[in-house]
Amino acid sequence: MAKVPVQFRLNGSDRAAFADPADSLLTVLRRGLNDFGPKYGCGQGTCGTCSVLIDGGLRLACLTLAASCEGASIETVSGMADGPNLHPLQTAFMEHFAAQCGFCTPGMLTAAKALLDRNPNPSREDVIDAIAGNICRCTGYEPIIQAILAAARTLPAQRRS
Repeated sequence: MAKVPVQFRLNGSDRAAFADPADSLLTVLRRGLNDFGPKYGCGQGTCGTCSVLIDGGLRLACLTLAASCEGASIETVSGMADGPNLHPLQTAFMEHFAAQCGFCTPGMLTAAKALLDRNPNPSREDVIDAIAGNICRCTGYEPIIQAILAAARTLPAQRRS
């Protein structure tokens, strides 16, 4: 099978890779572009650890064909920090002990960012709905919910990025 070129904007930088027509975005990100932020979990779209933002919408990279992302803007958890400066969500996850084993953390952070980008003042129920597609086996979800709500309280005073 012939590889096809795919070009998109990844975390603010123009990137290009060659992909098999059946390659998932997750495969291209991890193997082709060395972005190891999104994790490979279930490979079936049920765990959420591979979550990314594509043109601002939350998507599962394991179920998204790389070729369908031509010209898109893709954000991964790897692009959340600004150099050594963590995104407020990342800081809140640390302060609220929302990351234990860390396996779900990339997807949780990405889902939380998608929520706060569209709703800067979410309710507890909004947060629960936003992370419903992400499985965590360590925290019991309460520290994650509290971290997202805490980050939401700090974000209005800061520029969202």
